[in-house]
Amino acid sequence: MHVAVPRESAADERRVALVPDAIGRLKARGVEAVVERGAGEGALFADASYEEKGARLASSPAEAFGAADVVCKVQAPTPQEAALIKKGAALISFLQPAADPQLIGVLSERHVSAFSLDLLPRISRAQSMDALSSQATVSGYEAALIAARRLPRFFPMFMTAAGTVPPAKVLVLGAGVAGLQAIATARRLGAVVRAYDVRPAAADEVRSLGATFVELALEAQEGTGGYAREQSEDFLARQRELIAKEVAAADVVITTAAIPGRRAPVLVTASMVTQMAPGSVIVDLAAETGGNCELSRPGEEFESNGVVIHGVRNLPSQMATHASFLYSRNVSELLGLMVKEGGFAPDFSDEIVAGTCVTHAGEVRNEAARAALEGVEA
Repeated sequence: MHVAVPRESAADERRVALVPDAIGRLKARGVEAVVERGAGEGALFADASYEEKGARLASSPAEAFGAADVVCKVQAPTPQEAALIKKGAALISFLQPAADPQLIGVLSERHVSAFSLDLLPRISRAQSMDALSSQATVSGYEAALIAARRLPRFFPMFMTAAGTVPPAKVLVLGAGVAGLQAIATARRLGAVVRAYDVRPAAADEVRSLGATFVELALEAQEGTGGYAREQSEDFLARQRELIAKEVAAADVVITTAAIPGRRAPVLVTASMVTQMAPGSVIVDLAAETGGNCELSRPGEEFESNGVVIHGVRNLPSQMATHASFLYSRNVSELLGLMVKEGGFAPDFSDEIVAGTCVTHAGEVRNEAARAALEGVEA
């Protein structure tokens, strides 16, 4: 059995799906690896380090894709790349299957068994495979560092002969994995942190990190698998009204609220931004899915009324070495679940295998992907 690791083709993507140490562990299980030359360069893993672990280097994407029984990627392949995967092979990646019906069509036509890590069931047995969480950890850490760099003030309190400098006030909206890591990092940097989440269960986690949980007179919005559920417009309007004072008082606002498969809820309106002090910073981790800040622009940083708004995109790629290390372990664990005696043998009675499967044997198994594909064909 051969696993291929192609070089990521998406713009500004520096991560790699499998790091050299993972190649060594797979080889011990009878799995051979083919790595496209330069695949690990962005994450500072040289070709020679893959060869030392027993990988064979491929000189082109076609060679890498065509040699594999399983292709491991970070970003979803383009339809053109998917056409290079040999018929009946498998693919493990972040696919966001409803976003690209053309890709799903190609994978189905080629009878590729495609597994998407963003569909992983939120169960304890799957924690070691949870790539959304591992990459969100990186995003939350980077978000706090971006805010600290852009804020024209200190994060910690300083008592000096010239006077006392008060600590920065940071507000984190959304206390999932990314939000909690942002809280922890901002606290380490010395900021005073307040945080809000629609899930009351997050309060204890926020407090355990030394932050204050913001209590709003709103009903809980707990969804399945530990995520927040999609909120009604009436709920969001009341939420924005109550949270406006918190936003106005903050030096930094880090927003992380996301609902899988849905547009991100708007938490910070344009009018709220006008109430923030000049020099304040907003870091919007949901910019790619519509933005928690009404003014966010994906991948752009700009000023509005003296407030810096950073619509971040693909933050894990900015810390590619450790992001790749974590992602590689997630991929290896999922792959290991489906490798039996050196061969690829997924057990579709396993809820992890079935839950992550998008296409198999020419069939589109994921409901959202099927609906998107049928909408295009109609």
